[in-house]
Amino acid sequence: MATVMGDEIDVLAKAKRAIAGDYVPSEGEDYMNETQLDYYRRLLNAWKQSILSASAGTLQSLQDGPIREPDLNDRASSETDWGIELRTRDRQRKLISKIDSALRRIEDGEYGWCEVTGEPIGLGRLSARPIATMTVEAQEAHERREKISRDD
Repeated sequence: MATVMGDEIDVLAKAKRAIAGDYVPSEGEDYMNETQLDYYRRLLNAWKQSILSASAGTLQSLQDGPIREPDLNDRASSETDWGIELRTRDRQRKLISKIDSALRRIEDGEYGWCEVTGEPIGLGRLSARPIATMTVEAQEAHERREKISRDD
């Protein structure tokens, strides 16, 4: 069974293939120009549609009826699989809200800029994680502070 993070990466890769064309953002152009913003807007929308399609399949399977495995071990395995699937869908529901937030930042002209430092997040990071809101350095500092707070 695929991991939740692996599933998220697969869905993003599927979205990238869906919008594949001749254009890929590059460092040689002005940062967050109209073409780049359009690329990320299309990527985020394709990613969201991919997640919604997968969710519709899960919902349909749930509506088809309860698990009817005659063997108790098979039934337990099926219920465990459903639990994992539902947790994955809940995680993706939260991801959709982050995608919507990124789309709003595109419209507001804030996409691609770190919310902490105001510096460019970078095309590499945005290609790997289009919903990123901080540079790698700011994210690492945030996670260190979070860890220290938890340890106290």
